[in-house]
Amino acid sequence: MSSIMISAGEASGDLHGSNLVHELKKLDSQAQIFGIGGDKMQAAGMKLLYHINSMSIVGLTEIIRHIPFLRKVFRHLKNELRKRKPQLLILIDYPGFNLRLAKLANSMGITIVYYITPQVWAWGHHRIKKMARLVNQAIVILPFEKNIFIDAGIKTEFVGHPLLDFLKVKLNKQSFFQNLGLSSTKKTIGLLPGSRVSEVKNLLPNMLATVYALRQKNSDIQILISKAPALDESLFKNVFQSNSEIKLVDNQTYEIMKYSDLLMVASGTATLEASFFKTPMVIVYKVSRITYLIGKILIKIKDIGLVNIIAGSRIVPEFVQNDFTVNKMLPVMESLLFDKEKIEIIRANLSEIKHKMGTPGAAKRAARIAMNLIR
Repeated sequence: MSSIMISAGEASGDLHGSNLVHELKKLDSQAQIFGIGGDKMQAAGMKLLYHINSMSIVGLTEIIRHIPFLRKVFRHLKNELRKRKPQLLILIDYPGFNLRLAKLANSMGITIVYYITPQVWAWGHHRIKKMARLVNQAIVILPFEKNIFIDAGIKTEFVGHPLLDFLKVKLNKQSFFQNLGLSSTKKTIGLLPGSRVSEVKNLLPNMLATVYALRQKNSDIQILISKAPALDESLFKNVFQSNSEIKLVDNQTYEIMKYSDLLMVASGTATLEASFFKTPMVIVYKVSRITYLIGKILIKIKDIGLVNIIAGSRIVPEFVQNDFTVNKMLPVMESLLFDKEKIEIIRANLSEIKHKMGTPGAAKRAARIAMNLIR
């Protein structure tokens, strides 16, 4: 009977962690799996010591305020590690916390696996050396990450991206547009302003200004806005007034990605998800001036879109900070909407991205690697 501790600290970690727990249970139905996770991991058969909701601490002042709680968590986890003596500790992203937990487990001689590794290639290069000292096995989900960690002396396997198991639409094109009261033959632009309140506030007004300008030149265009389930509808309604040609669409992100002719996507995992549907897109992002200047110092990569990072070149246009203007975006978007040659080029390049991302079954492969370390 296997004994495994898992530590995931964010909502995405709960999703990917739940699939991992499910696959681990398939390989060993009696496995004792416990640690930090969310509702999905608990439903898959993991005993929660702490819920992700209590661990999602963002910002320096919040971290300082929660120091007593975090110390309590570490004391508890230390006691659990000593008492249960798990054969394996599996870490899922969340590096600030998880690398401290790794140091604790390493001092007890526990084997450590990092599944969905920190984005050290973008910033936090100092963490690679720390991982090399502490981590026995890295399991990566982006193809270029494998060599980065192997070069650092960490045993590493690429298992493909977990999203490949979820990228499915529920409705066909005709039904999707019919439910929205829109035409399935009109040119459609999909706006994906992100899943955070700050992203919607920073990005959606400029996104809308750009598509309004595009519609003045080409009136036969309809607009879809993706609403993340956790966000309140009023946040969007404060930015735009709904009309027959603009629809706020809740919890149908993949339909928007697949059936739109062009996407405006906030930089993040959504750019990678959109690439799997081979829909032409532009990547946008904007933060406060101070945050941007700090980011310029810390971030060591030229492009911010995952699609472009994986491609090794800018195959999708990026409009970040001062470049995120109507005048700069308008001609590019118009060409990606109407220039057939450019559309075919970008679709071909996005097809290559999908090919590089491996095949479905990342959690299954990760579980086998973990179990082999135990055996």
